[in-house]
Amino acid sequence: MSLALVQEVAAVADYGAIAAIGAGLAAIGAGMGIGKIGGGAMEAMARQPEMHGKIQSSALILAAFVEAVALFAVVVSFLK
Repeated sequence: MSLALVQEVAAVADYGAIAAIGAGLAAIGAGMGIGKIGGGAMEAMARQPEMHGKIQSSALILAAFVEAVALFAVVVSFLK
């Protein structure tokens, strides 16, 4: 892309819509990440029921990290 084309697109861009798309993508990514964590934890607990407590606490901590990153992404997307 040429610089003139990029400047023209930036001149007519609706930053509110772009921010909403970014926030939506962050929420979708967080949902997918937490789904993977939950699925893996359930599978691990089914294979080793005696490790239930450690697996559950680890999964909750990982889910909190994913949510924190998603919240950070949403906040950054609305800063402009």
